[in-house]
Amino acid sequence: MAVDPSMPILVVDDYQTMVRIIRTLLKQLGFENVDDASDGNAAIAKMRDKKYGLVISDWNMEPMTGYELLRQVRNEAEIAETPFIMVTAESKTENVIAAKKAGVNNYIVKPFSAQTLKTKIEAACAA
Repeated sequence: MAVDPSMPILVVDDYQTMVRIIRTLLKQLGFENVDDASDGNAAIAKMRDKKYGLVISDWNMEPMTGYELLRQVRNEAEIAETPFIMVTAESKTENVIAAKKAGVNNYIVKPFSAQTLKTKIEAACAA
């Protein structure tokens, strides 16, 4: 399935270097319409203002984790259907299971390549 490169994407990470890395990878894949938020609360606020085609969120953030953000997104009718990819440095099975139960569309373990990101985006947006 072809993913629309003009769709707006929200990158959520409290580590600005990671935001830049993901933004660069997205740019390599042709995505130019990329916003970012440094925490879950800021992400929710942005999602209420703008319809995103995809959210890529880190798991480990303060004060709201990526998992808590995912659960909040899935509980708000207007944004509940937004495709959501969780990014983490840990590949703990229990985290993957928890994220799947909470409604994550895909899961990426750091570090990852542009090709991996592309595959995960295509799968998440096809769901």
